[in-house]
Amino acid sequence: MKTVLDFLKKAGTYYLATAEGDQPRVRPFGTINLFEGKLYIQSGKKKEVAKQIKANPKVELSAFDGETWIRVAATLVEDNRAEAQESLLEAYPNLRNRYAVNDGNNIVYYLKDATATFSGFSGEPKVLKF
Repeated sequence: MKTVLDFLKKAGTYYLATAEGDQPRVRPFGTINLFEGKLYIQSGKKKEVAKQIKANPKVELSAFDGETWIRVAATLVEDNRAEAQESLLEAYPNLRNRYAVNDGNNIVYYLKDATATFSGFSGEPKVLKF
């Protein structure tokens, strides 16, 4: 899991894919945080992405660091605890001008049943499950 966290932090931006009916939706994300042994991401409850995740929590994210790319397939699980929200806001203090703990809009999810695949232009893919 730490390998995935380090890769995503190094990449800075990753792309999260959700589904809206039969239409894929992809958008850039930048939050990734380790809390209580799980990887967390953050968004706003009022955003379309939150509605899509609620309807279908299976997602995939992808990032590229210039040499290697990662794809992570997972199920997102909402965590409403203040501690989980605060941990992510501490890791990304620039979000505090838009989100606060228990503000009714801040939402954090952890990745469950995740499979991360690291690939490059040469060599065999490396697969990690967590």
